[in-house]
Amino acid sequence: MKATVWICVLPLFLACYQLRAEELQGPTTTTDATGTATSSGTGTAPTTGTGTATPTSEEVTTAEPESRAPTESNERKAAKPKEAAEYIAPRTKVLPTVLLEKLWNDSLLRQQKLKAEIEKIEAKRPPTEVVQQTPEQIEAQTMYDNAMDMLAKPRTDKRVAFTLLKKAAAFNHLKARAELAWAVLLGHWMDFDFNHAADEFESLVNEGVPEAHMGLGYLYSAGVGGKNVSQPLALIHYTLAALGDNTLAQMAMGYRHLYGINVPVSCERALIHYKRVAKKVASKITFANGPVVHRVRLLDELENPGSHETEIVDYYQLLADKGDVQSQVGLGQLYYQGGKAIEQDHQKALEYFTQAANAGNAVGFAFLGKLYLEGSEQIKADNETAFKYFTRASEMGDPVGQSGLGLMYLKGLGVPKDSIKALSYFTQAADQGWVDGQLQLGNMYFTGNGVKTDYKLALKYFNLATQSGHVLAYYNLGVMHAYGLGMLRSCPAAVEFFKTVSERGRWSSRLMHAYSDYKQNRIDEAYMQYSLMAEVGYEVAQSNAAYLLDREEVHVFNDRHEDLIRAFYYWKRAAGQGYSAAQVKLGDYYYYGWGTATDFETAASLYRKASEQQYNAQAMFNLGYMHEQGLGMKKDWHLAKRLYDLAAETNSDAKVPVAIALFKLQMLAKIESIKESPYRFIFYMDESIAANWDLYMITVLTLLLGIIMYMRRPFLQQDQPAQQPPADDVAAAPLNVAPVAGVAVGAAADEAALGAGAATATAEAASDAPSAAEPAPSSSASSSQTESTSGRSSSSSAAPDGANTLDPTD
Repeated sequence: MKATVWICVLPLFLACYQLRAEELQGPTTTTDATGTATSSGTGTAPTTGTGTATPTSEEVTTAEPESRAPTESNERKAAKPKEAAEYIAPRTKVLPTVLLEKLWNDSLLRQQKLKAEIEKIEAKRPPTEVVQQTPEQIEAQTMYDNAMDMLAKPRTDKRVAFTLLKKAAAFNHLKARAELAWAVLLGHWMDFDFNHAADEFESLVNEGVPEAHMGLGYLYSAGVGGKNVSQPLALIHYTLAALGDNTLAQMAMGYRHLYGINVPVSCERALIHYKRVAKKVASKITFANGPVVHRVRLLDELENPGSHETEIVDYYQLLADKGDVQSQVGLGQLYYQGGKAIEQDHQKALEYFTQAANAGNAVGFAFLGKLYLEGSEQIKADNETAFKYFTRASEMGDPVGQSGLGLMYLKGLGVPKDSIKALSYFTQAADQGWVDGQLQLGNMYFTGNGVKTDYKLALKYFNLATQSGHVLAYYNLGVMHAYGLGMLRSCPAAVEFFKTVSERGRWSSRLMHAYSDYKQNRIDEAYMQYSLMAEVGYEVAQSNAAYLLDREEVHVFNDRHEDLIRAFYYWKRAAGQGYSAAQVKLGDYYYYGWGTATDFETAASLYRKASEQQYNAQAMFNLGYMHEQGLGMKKDWHLAKRLYDLAAETNSDAKVPVAIALFKLQMLAKIESIKESPYRFIFYMDESIAANWDLYMITVLTLLLGIIMYMRRPFLQQDQPAQQPPADDVAAAPLNVAPVAGVAVGAAADEAALGAGAATATAEAASDAPSAAEPAPSSSASSSQTESTSGRSSSSSAAPDGANTLDPTD
């Protein structure tokens, strides 16, 4: 090693000696027209101590009088360029190489010295003694491991798991005690006991348990368990828990650094925390796409209630039992991944996929291969069976089967490794849009496995896989953006990808637990779960916690003002992550002054943001109303009408309120036009009239109502002609002949002339008589006329009867 060092240092000494020899000749100076002396020497000298060039006194020249400038011959001036060229050429070639070698050797020496010092320090330390666990500790650890394994599995008895945790805690198992404290804090399979949880966390913090630090941080942030809200204390405990590798604490710290919550905004620190969590999530994913997270927003479910999932599942089960292949495949995929209505059950998925495969369905064969390749609690992994099913599906052109075969050839699972065949199968699957094929093809181009490394193609296939939501595709894109592989480095993009991956971990099942509690009307338990997940950055949990507080359904705090303050901050955090409904709700809080001071301008800006970015109809309507009233912005009825129309176009449910608002806007416009007309005196009446305007309005409305009722009253139609009876019933129909002499005589003459067939005309003339006749002069005449008329009526009515009884031979 010493010989190598001397060989590297010797050329440096020789170069320095040569430079020094040339410098002894002195710099060559010239004097320009202004009398300024300039140097033609080297002006720099290498420094052997650091290996870098430092300026010397010859570099700096000062202006001196002409009388003191030395004279220079023309020969010296002519030889100057040649000497400079001869001097610079060897220096530029030799010196950089020598300096780089010197720096490299110095770094090696420093590393060796540092390593030697570390070894000396380690040698001085006393050897650590291995503590032998007692039988009680071993038993407690075994019970703890079994309990955590049962809690992680979906179809196990959780109460048995908590019984094991209690037994382990009785042996003073620290992590078991922490789990029990979390259970009584969240009300998860155990009753609430906030004070006991706080006492346990404070006791375990002294033992350095990261889960206890996380619990205390949550208590100080949420203000429960007898703790006043203190974000600085919460931040301290979150930091200590994150240093202890607690996953939720790392996510909480990443979220706070990303959005600047009680800490300065730092993308790089957020990247560190989220990258650690994302790496944990990615390491647990083998072949599947990871756990499915159902993000149910309670506010959206209230505004847009969907159909009942259980009824849909029952309907498809009925179809599947009748032999419908598509229903069998759909139910198999639903049980394979799990959903809101049903839990994940690979055994039932196997049954439905088997039924579909027996019917010759390619998707059934492909997913049977996936089940046997991955394995589960109910199904033992079998590469040979998986290869058989994948081959059948691939022969039928199914991309799932092609991707499965490619994965088996790539990993050498039951078959010899063959990257060329794997590339071929992945390409076929990716061309058909299957997400696993796109992901594996991107991995091959990213790592250069079987192909030449190509970051651009890897980026292309990873982006395609993220469109289907594959967790590993998000993780790989996060890595590429974090290190600038194939692109410019982008910390915000990397954090966004890693945050997405982090929120797909197994702890996201707490969201479904909270939703299940909400459906079972266990509101306080649901709120505690949502508030915990809100602390670690889940936007769905933030909006749901705020929703429960807003509806006065939470009874943890028993103070409406505190509920509004907490709801305000949860809405604010959800709005900061881009949820438009949360932006509208936050605008409402600023508008009405709920949990904060009234601020119309901030409310208007939030409404505008939600309407422009997410096209929220409610935000458009609210913004139109504020333009109409001039609240927080300039009054503008034209713009208000435009926003009302946009709200109606965006959402059909807004048409009725928009119609009412537009009618009101038109009325206001008419009133303003009246104020500018000659009738404006109406609005400047006496104060007494203006003070009792409501009484005058009621009077006017009552008069209008009376007029309308009078105009719509039913009229007595006395002069309307009676309905003419049929010809066969003329004799039976009585004739109401008015007692008028002229008309009676005319009726008798008509009857004599026309006979029985003219009886109908006679009745019509008699009925028209009252309107044309004049009243009789005396009552006696009227009575005599009535008798004669009645006699004639009887004789005339007998004629039709006689006619109806005549013999046809007459």
